[in-house]
Amino acid sequence: MFHDLVNAIPMAALAAVMVMVCVGTFDWHSIRPSTLRRMPLGETIVMVITVAVVVATNDLSIGVIVGVVTAMIIFARRVARVADVERIVSKTGGVLYRVHGELFFATSSDLTRRFNYANDPTEVTIDLSGSHVWDASTVAALDAIETKYARHGKTVVIAGMNADSTRFHERLTGQLTAEA
Repeated sequence: MFHDLVNAIPMAALAAVMVMVCVGTFDWHSIRPSTLRRMPLGETIVMVITVAVVVATNDLSIGVIVGVVTAMIIFARRVARVADVERIVSKTGGVLYRVHGELFFATSSDLTRRFNYANDPTEVTIDLSGSHVWDASTVAALDAIETKYARHGKTVVIAGMNADSTRFHERLTGQLTAEA
C-alpha cells in the first residue's frame, strides 16, 4: 500500500528518523556512572555485552540472542548458589540431610560433594521437601549419591519430593550414567 511512497524517501532521511527515534526513546539515565554503580553487576554485564555485540555485528537480532544467553548464564550461576544442605544426626543413630533450593545442572555436581559418605551411619535419609528436581543431571547426581553410599555399605532413603519431582525422578532414575 505505502510501498511506492516509502521507496521515494531517501535512505539517509530514514536513517536520520531512526536515529532520532532511538535518541528520544533511550533512557539516558540508565548509563550514568552513578546509576550503573547501583545496578546489579549481572545486569550491567548483560547490557554491555548486548550493546557490544550489536555494534560489532551490526545486527540487533544477534545482539539480543547473545544478551539473552548471557542473562541465562548469569541467572543459572546466581541460582546455583542458593541450594543448601543441612545435616542432622538423630538420636536413633541415623542421619538426615535436608536439601533446600532448586536442583538443576548448576547445583548437581556441588550436591554430590555435600555428603559425608565414609563417616555417616548406615541409615541416611535425604529430605527433598524444600527443593525441586528440574533436570536429568540432578537425577544422575541423586543416583551417584545412592551409589557412593552403597559402596560404603549404607542405605539411602530419598524422601519428601513433590509430585512433579517424584514423577521425573521415577522416570529417569537408574537410566542415566551416574558419576560415582
